[in-house]
Amino acid sequence: MRQAMAEAEVGDDVMGEDPTVNELQRISADMFGMEAALFVPTGTMSNLIAVMVHCRERDDEMIVGDVSHIHIYEQGGSAQLAGVHANTGGRVLPLTFLQEVRALADRYGLSVHMDGARVMNAAVAQGVHPQTILQHTHTVSVCLSKGLGAPVGTMLAGPKDFIARALRCRKALGGGMRQAGVLAAAGKVSLLDMVGRLEEDHRNARTFAQALLDFDPLFAVDMATVETNILRFYLKEPGLSPAEFCARMVQVGEGEEVALGQGVQVLILRDRVRRNMSAVQLLRVLVHVRISAAAEDFLLQVEKGGGKAQVPVMSPPGRAR
Repeated sequence: MRQAMAEAEVGDDVMGEDPTVNELQRISADMFGMEAALFVPTGTMSNLIAVMVHCRERDDEMIVGDVSHIHIYEQGGSAQLAGVHANTGGRVLPLTFLQEVRALADRYGLSVHMDGARVMNAAVAQGVHPQTILQHTHTVSVCLSKGLGAPVGTMLAGPKDFIARALRCRKALGGGMRQAGVLAAAGKVSLLDMVGRLEEDHRNARTFAQALLDFDPLFAVDMATVETNILRFYLKEPGLSPAEFCARMVQVGEGEEVALGQGVQVLILRDRVRRNMSAVQLLRVLVHVRISAAAEDFLLQVEKGGGKAQVPVMSPPGRAR
């Protein structure tokens, strides 16, 4: 990716003159089965633009899942900046449910936007092409900087007239960039070269989940829910809070570097959606491209040695995380 960024041909993307951005947008539209696509700095901005284009009048309403990213994590931007009220509903997961949602939307003349930040992971997990999922949506936001490993960027895709309006909204929100080809070049690599290796992340997540189960009775994991690179697990020790557990995992234990050959810091997230449910103590791990099979082998060594479960993340030289 860094080589592609260094060699990228660039132009003024605000004026539509950056050839690398334009090519990335063509690749994305074709891959997603949409008429057009727009390169946007972040997923939060991409979702907000979609809301602004779909809901053009202040006080319009949208229906979202009760734990959707737009509703929980994006600072209420749709209400603050677009004046759009969010009515919460259920989660959209199976393809059959997507079909039902699209049919219902069509019946009432509604548009369906998918926050598809990890739609590529979902496609790989189900063994289908992304278009199989996205055919049931009008527009989609696909993140390049999560499982696909780009340093920045999200693709917003949909009909040509939608993207034309989205372009103006992007400018209004400060998302217009000049020589953005240096970023788009990384996005091209992520879409063309990184999708095929997502199964490795999924496999590593399952390995990690199994290792946690072997530490019974400290952890509880529902293996049936480990379908992609996201793993949620529970602490069954009532005297150990999620915050304390995460703090301990960041620390390098005494003698660890000598015994294992390296010190390991493990970064684990508390699930902010359910942090008020203290009895559940839910935590979340995301396995990504910089965690290799060797890292999983190292995890098993820690387990067999009776140490605490740790997953080393391949970091810059001199620091394992």
